[in-house]
Amino acid sequence: MSEQQNDNRLREGYERLLERMQGGANELTWENLQKDLDDAVEFEAELEEYTKDELALLRAWVERDLKDMRYYMADTGKQVASWLGIDIDGLSRRVAESLLSIADRSVVERERFEEDLEAARADYCEGEMAAPGLMACTHCDAQVMLPTVARLEPCHQCGHRYFYRFPSKIIET
Repeated sequence: MSEQQNDNRLREGYERLLERMQGGANELTWENLQKDLDDAVEFEAELEEYTKDELALLRAWVERDLKDMRYYMADTGKQVASWLGIDIDGLSRRVAESLLSIADRSVVERERFEEDLEAARADYCEGEMAAPGLMACTHCDAQVMLPTVARLEPCHQCGHRYFYRFPSKIIET
């Protein structure tokens, strides 16, 4: 299987995980999110032939993006489109609906969820799949636009491997 085919397969798995989490528990607690994500990964394991490592990566990538989205929304009071740094109308309907649904549920439980996420903020690393949007290199601040769910490549400007979602760092400084 070519690298492009593998990336497409992982991107589609990432999108399906988000889609399955749309109908999760109404009360968005950390425990419910973990259960919804575990259930989505289990279903994905039955649907597609992924290795255990690939399933673990998919789960970690979705969890990381949801944590980052919640931090951003909690810190700024802004919505998903602002976190993505792109026009949400440009996303596939499936990704947009999934992210908006999860965000709507998370607003209800913001206070409880914020405490659980305090210690869990993660950076983005080259080779990981990430939600679409504007990213920036932690080394040189060069911006990278991901128009779709995609695997992060090393920084095209300096070759560095680590990134942050661009609007997030503005809030922290």
